[in-house]
Amino acid sequence: MDLEWTKKHPVSSVKWIPIGLIHGNDYNPNKVAPPEMRLLELSIKEDGYTQPIVVWRVDDGYEVIDGFHRHLVGNNLGLTHLPCVVINDDRTEKGDRIASTIRHNRARGKHQIQAMSDIVVELSRRNWSDEKIAKELGMDADEVLRLKQITGLAELFAEEEFSEAWEVE
Repeated sequence: MDLEWTKKHPVSSVKWIPIGLIHGNDYNPNKVAPPEMRLLELSIKEDGYTQPIVVWRVDDGYEVIDGFHRHLVGNNLGLTHLPCVVINDDRTEKGDRIASTIRHNRARGKHQIQAMSDIVVELSRRNWSDEKIAKELGMDADEVLRLKQITGLAELFAEEEFSEAWEVE
């Protein structure tokens, strides 16, 4: 079997990176309840790391894209290195990192609505079109619109033209 094609997949290159070079991100909308965090810690203590942390190279080290809570547990346990895969070395835009985190998270579970709304607002502020947000985050146009309506409504729709049907007297 020819496995040459596997070399392009990040999981083929797990690296043990010093934990001091790995930084959590400030945009992860996932939250884990304390009982599940304790279970994650027990799992890592008993079974070890069974999934690498997905990171993106940034100026001062690596930013967590997926595995934020595994990273926290490693810190809490005082580990010196964590198993990581590095993705998208050729892209540096924060919007791309945010989109990657959301894709990883949405493929697994649920997000908090307010946090997802904040993400959509952030990407809109970075001049991402609704179409690009929908494509990159795996949403449809209606979901993007609903999330825009939760926060930042006035700012996000400031450039839109609205009907003059209403008159103030």
